[in-house]
Amino acid sequence: MSLSDNEIRKAIRSGEFKTVPHPVKINPAGIDLRIDRDLSLRPRESVLVASLERIELGSSLVATLHLRSSLAREGLFASLALVDPGFHGQLTVRLYNAGDSPVNLEKGERFIQLSLLRLSAPATSHYSGMYQESRGVVASRRRKKSRTGRMESIIQGPRA
Repeated sequence: MSLSDNEIRKAIRSGEFKTVPHPVKINPAGIDLRIDRDLSLRPRESVLVASLERIELGSSLVATLHLRSSLAREGLFASLALVDPGFHGQLTVRLYNAGDSPVNLEKGERFIQLSLLRLSAPATSHYSGMYQESRGVVASRRRKKSRTGRMESIIQGPRA
């Protein structure tokens, strides 16, 4: 079940959900997260950005991210993901400008909405992946093992 503004405030008071700094705006069904820096994104340009806020989710909460609709109307797309129970850190998002004009964002401007959902039962394990305690923009850490045993980047491919 998605948490309402009243339930979000209760989760903050109980320590089940934290943001540092505190949320600027709690909406009827989520909170707005702010961008960590000034940004001018030209048409067909893509960039990784981070939320200004650091979040902490308890074992009974999961979160989803949504781009603010006013930015989507300007041609912005975002790579958005599920945030697992137990996650702590800043969130990294890829933005892409599919529009015909630059999209400008100022540091501290609201750009993503985070919706919280309550699990039917607390998770038995918490997020412990490679992005735990993320600070600032964190590029992909996804790797695959080659036949030679070396680690290589999925994007760069094998090296000669």
